[in-house]
Amino acid sequence: MEYNIDFAALTLWSFYGTIAFLLLAIFGFILKWGFRFRFVGATGFMAVLTVGLFGLNLALFSRVVIPNALRYNLVYDTGGDQTVITVPANITSTQLEATLQQASFDLFSPGRGSNDGDSKLTIRARTQLHEEGVTYPLYVGQIRRSLFDRDDANPEIKIFKDKMSRLKSFANG
Repeated sequence: MEYNIDFAALTLWSFYGTIAFLLLAIFGFILKWGFRFRFVGATGFMAVLTVGLFGLNLALFSRVVIPNALRYNLVYDTGGDQTVITVPANITSTQLEATLQQASFDLFSPGRGSNDGDSKLTIRARTQLHEEGVTYPLYVGQIRRSLFDRDDANPEIKIFKDKMSRLKSFANG
């Protein structure tokens, strides 16, 4: 289930609430209400809430959606520069390319580091083949993108054609 939350509207209403509590606190001091210090605390809380909502409004939840990409599962992730995803066995080459691009956007994080000095994130896609009571992974493609640039314009996408043809022959026979 996906929720669409408009943080801009929530921030605006929270700002209005902060101003209202500030005005109540000022009136409380002018009129010497006994609970005026409670309005000061409520004003401070509303200010912190408003700043937090404003921070969430700065595109924390923006997500790139690549057309024709299939769902994938994350199998292995070092938190560094190596990742493996699994894709369905009936995937086509165009769907695999789109899925690899989607995974490269989804799994990008500025906190990733490289163990071997390479500045590329490698995401490998695999599926599982079941033959004669044995299940084994079949790597069908990979994408290599920058670890540091969120909008990498030149990711290296490799579709392993021999593995894809083996996958198709397995599905047909």
